[in-house]
Amino acid sequence: MTAPKELRERAKQLRAAITKYRKLQHEKDVSPISADALDSLKYELAELEEKYPELITPDSPTQVVAGAPLPFLKKVRHAVSQWSFNDAFTEEDIRAFDERVRKVSGAAPTYDLELKIDGLKIVCTYEKGKLIAAATRGDGIIGEDVTHNIRTIKSFPERLARPVDLVAEGEVYLTRSGFAKLNELRRKQDEPLFANPRNAAAGSVRQLDPAIAAARPLGVFLYDVAQTSEPLPATQSEELAYLAALGLPVNPEHRHADSLEEVFAYWKKWKGSAREKVDYQLDGIVLKVESRAQQETLGYTGKAPRFAIAYKFPPEQVETVVEDISLQVGRTGKLTPVAHLRSVAVAGTVVARATLHNEDFIKEKDIRIGDTVILQKAGDVIPEVVSVVIELRPKGTKPWKFPTHSALCGGDGSIERVPGEAAHRCKVAGSFEQQSRKLAYFAGKSAFDITGMGKETVRTLMEHDLISDPSDIFELTKDELLELEGFEETKAAKLIQAIAAAKKVSLDRLLIGLSIPHVGEETAFLIATHFGTLAKLRSASADTLSSVDGIGPIIGAAVAEWFKDSNNRALLARLEKHLRIERVPLVEQGAPLQGQSVVITGTLPTLSREEAEAHVRRAGGKAASSVSAKTSFIVAGENPGSKFDKAKELGISILTEAEFLSRLEA
Repeated sequence: MTAPKELRERAKQLRAAITKYRKLQHEKDVSPISADALDSLKYELAELEEKYPELITPDSPTQVVAGAPLPFLKKVRHAVSQWSFNDAFTEEDIRAFDERVRKVSGAAPTYDLELKIDGLKIVCTYEKGKLIAAATRGDGIIGEDVTHNIRTIKSFPERLARPVDLVAEGEVYLTRSGFAKLNELRRKQDEPLFANPRNAAAGSVRQLDPAIAAARPLGVFLYDVAQTSEPLPATQSEELAYLAALGLPVNPEHRHADSLEEVFAYWKKWKGSAREKVDYQLDGIVLKVESRAQQETLGYTGKAPRFAIAYKFPPEQVETVVEDISLQVGRTGKLTPVAHLRSVAVAGTVVARATLHNEDFIKEKDIRIGDTVILQKAGDVIPEVVSVVIELRPKGTKPWKFPTHSALCGGDGSIERVPGEAAHRCKVAGSFEQQSRKLAYFAGKSAFDITGMGKETVRTLMEHDLISDPSDIFELTKDELLELEGFEETKAAKLIQAIAAAKKVSLDRLLIGLSIPHVGEETAFLIATHFGTLAKLRSASADTLSSVDGIGPIIGAAVAEWFKDSNNRALLARLEKHLRIERVPLVEQGAPLQGQSVVITGTLPTLSREEAEAHVRRAGGKAASSVSAKTSFIVAGENPGSKFDKAKELGISILTEAEFLSRLEA
């Protein structure tokens, strides 16, 4: 399958951006974007390359180890080529990794689970038990000699317990408490702050003055034996025990796992409160196949072992794409711009929207439709855009401008900027109430019939800035609902299921839900059956609409005007991304209720009033709201009220629900 032109361009931009950011991180110890955001960019590129292998280039960040040695440090050629881990972000990624291991090795694996410490990889060489060199990973072939700084780490031994020749790999880290103190000191001295402990550790080790390293709380854990003059241990767990027996510091929190369930339990433990109890920065766990024999069978790719993978914790920052920008209205009529995003998981929840606050926020960050942005979520229901990845901006994008009118504002729809503030508001008051009623009607039985989305639920969702127009309903996620008071797992799941079911909708029900002036259930049915598709209706003139039997000039003009409005057209475009709009079946000549006027009254045994009236229309009849001499018959249930009395007075036939359904079948 050949990659489309736009995806080829996207992959090219991703390669360039990732290479730029990795170069800054690994060679300058500078992070313009967070490690989470960089991971997100790399993940998108990896997915593109997996789907379209033709996009893979020899210098792609997925194919090469990042980093080049600094010119002022002595160069070291590694005795064993160095590598970095491939990343996994979901249970599905881990299950796929496990399946590949089984397929290639031909055996069911067990795993050693280790904490993934966010630090600087180090390669240490001992001869006859004495430390002779410590080097950074560099580009995997050539590293930097940092022995002078590694010697200052108190937990790192100059001599091993036995006179063995050894090449061991591990991670140098800066303690989290030390990182906070270091940045506080740099702040007082007006020095640039380190972005994260990883950069601080790297900056401490990759420099010439050992006094700097000695003054900083550095630690180190060793986790792999690359070479040894003694017999190699048979498993990864035994390898860690071997390193510890030699006197090298090994992280004590590693565990053996016989199943993926144990893997997921270990990951969840360290993703949670356990993570805060250790004084080093974690960004995930590492799975390594226990058996060295299996490891050797699996081997390596160009940059990573096939027998190990890093299972990352949910990122606090990710990249995604702004697909649209719309407005949300609050209780006071204040309007907030909201970015509609390509759905993405951040901080453990899936989101599809982010608040853009106000016009000044958008201008300051220069956020445009089509931009790739860095998204951050730190406990709020609605995440926030941190920055734009300018390198990935599509050609031809234009700055976003705050609209002067919106259907959210009711009345004349006018918008004004609040004097002296960054906020915009509707000139007509009460629009929050108006919009909440519109959304409840959209979700109601006459229109989309979304079970569980009544008036109070709609208000709650609006108050938390989760919905403001109908398209927002179809972007809700269960994770967002679970953060609201009153929503537990079952209730949230049922509402999401009801929303998913509502994505298939007939054209007449869509028209009802849009709250077009003068368009009720009967009118929507007439329009939908006449035009058949939304495309034909959208292009119809007022005269064409007025000529439809039962419509007339007033309704025709109102409908045509609604479809001309740019805000309404934008709403329809957003809705069409989610909906499957079906034709309303045409009423055949000789239909059972052709030309008849029917009134539904009271509570029917099985049908709602809306369902019964829909049956009338589809059988060629007119569902009338009042009884008159023109009424053909009424269908009455319990507590029918005055309509029942009027029908008896006029001598009009009164049918039960069963008799009504029988007549339809006939």
